[in-house]
Amino acid sequence: MNHVHRRFQNPPSRSHDTVAEVIDRALADRRYEQAAIDALVGVALADVDRVFIEHCCLKMGSSTSAGAAFLGVSALCLGHAARRFGRLSAEAIQLAGALAARARHDPSDVSPNAVDGLGDITWHLRRYKNRWHHGRHRVSSW
Repeated sequence: MNHVHRRFQNPPSRSHDTVAEVIDRALADRRYEQAAIDALVGVALADVDRVFIEHCCLKMGSSTSAGAAFLGVSALCLGHAARRFGRLSAEAIQLAGALAARARHDPSDVSPNAVDGLGDITWHLRRYKNRWHHGRHRVSSW
């Protein structure tokens, strides 16, 4: 019996120009979808610019046809941003909710990653809100 040992590595964060270019290429041609997923995950996990991360997630999550792998990943990456920054724009939260609803209705339309992303958003924003109410942190927006 042969076992395949896979090793997971987080994709590296790339420059904003490179990420934007990769996303645009993938939106035009789904053959580049995995490169766009790697670029999005890389910035969601490591970039310091929450607004840029949200912009990329919103672009990928709202500009893509049904069944594209990066629909669910867009919501998942918004969950990463919520964990890292403790806040998201209303538009980002709304997109994650819509993608999660679609995933629950038809997982072939949007991957269940969207449900995980919405769960992360809900949990992390509630956690930061509770800290704010207790005077430990000041969170300016949800």
